[in-house]
Amino acid sequence: MEKNISEDRIRIVQVKSEIAAGTRGASLGIDALKIASLDLNSDYFTRFDEEEVETVNEILFDGFEHPHAKFIDGVYTMESRVSEMVKKVLDEDNFPLVLAGDHSTAAGTIMGIKNHYKNKRLGVIWIDAHADLHTPYTTPSGNMHGMPLAMVGSLDNMDCRINNPKKETVELWEKIKNIGFKGPKIDLSDIVFISARDLEEPEQFLLNKYSIKNFTTDEVRKLGAKEVAKQALDRLDNCDIIYVSFDVDSMDSEISVGTGTPVKNGLTAEEAKILNCELVKSPKLVGWEMVEVNPTLDTENKMAETAFEILEETTNSMMS
Repeated sequence: MEKNISEDRIRIVQVKSEIAAGTRGASLGIDALKIASLDLNSDYFTRFDEEEVETVNEILFDGFEHPHAKFIDGVYTMESRVSEMVKKVLDEDNFPLVLAGDHSTAAGTIMGIKNHYKNKRLGVIWIDAHADLHTPYTTPSGNMHGMPLAMVGSLDNMDCRINNPKKETVELWEKIKNIGFKGPKIDLSDIVFISARDLEEPEQFLLNKYSIKNFTTDEVRKLGAKEVAKQALDRLDNCDIIYVSFDVDSMDSEISVGTGTPVKNGLTAEEAKILNCELVKSPKLVGWEMVEVNPTLDTENKMAETAFEILEETTNSMMS
């Protein structure tokens, strides 16, 4: 490890934000994980210190003014707050284990990591059904949980432009891209996707342009989850540090009912567990994140129970 990840160094960073999702309820995901831990008789949430990022979820009641980047003013606030919190955790020589609602705030996590490790090259492993590379110029929905990697890559993707966002939207988008410091936080070629399978044309264009590797679900089946984890890390061999982001919708829609955008032909729970447990063994690991558990879409908290088992085993693997 860059530094030993011991139990006393892990900080659970809670981000109960859901303003960038298309459906409501992701803000309740962290509490659903805590309920799952109780139902599974686990002491997990008593073992680690927690930090909570203040949210602006109340703006959801006001309606949105930016159709091509819904609630972008609030998203700017959240990215700034998450970035500051993650940087603070790292500055204190602790490890940020982030549990978040919608996936947009993962941009803030990356910004915080890069603000601490300014001169280090950051590799990102994104386990997700979606590529999250849209911009206000390319989004079909305007939901900003589809934009975090474009934020940290400082992208507009004008080659695939279909929208004409308002001047105020563009100004806020530029502010988001420059949180922490001006310009990109990662090189797009330093992203590896696992099980991304619901990609729109503008996103596929970027995967091709930057030669971004996507290990498909079929490849995970064929090679095995352990081998895919190894190959993913090998592809980021030139990176100094690694961050892993795990969206529960990477799992098959039969498992991930309790998430906002389930997609079929995804990972099994066991594959997701093995992938995360192997990836976090990397000595370059500086952050890990789980997102998009939504108990309002679930039955009997099954999604959160599955996600919690992955969370607990991944954390134990991280420390071993």
